[in-house]
Amino acid sequence: MNTPRHLLAIAVLLVGSGYGRADELHTPPAGSAERKEIMDTLRKEYTTGSGAAVKFEVKHLKVHHGWVWVNVVPLDKDGKPEGEEWPSLLHLQQGKWVIIDLMAIAVAIDDPVGPMDPSAKFLGAVQKKHPGVPADIFPKARK
Repeated sequence: MNTPRHLLAIAVLLVGSGYGRADELHTPPAGSAERKEIMDTLRKEYTTGSGAAVKFEVKHLKVHHGWVWVNVVPLDKDGKPEGEEWPSLLHLQQGKWVIIDLMAIAVAIDDPVGPMDPSAKFLGAVQKKHPGVPADIFPKARK
């Protein structure tokens, strides 16, 4: 096989960044392009405290098959928490991470805690609403 060098270089960069592992459960490493894109998507939605300049402490981050479950704590410029832990489900759509509305699912099943401390029932409702979500990205469910 005679693959042009520039295509090999691109493949090496994609695999090194985590994009080559889309079909495997993984946690994108700090500094990777994939992790930056996920955090940037959250920053666009964060409108309190530091706003788009917020830093996040990552408590949970699992990616698989174009889905990610992430729990972050927003930090101020001094590295102190400025908000509550924020669980989010994102889906890769047309090359962009899109945040899924988890609170709508919690309301639909009358779960006042919802994603903040997800129950097996809540996580099952997430999978029912979004059948492609792999269960291995979820945090441990409460009973």
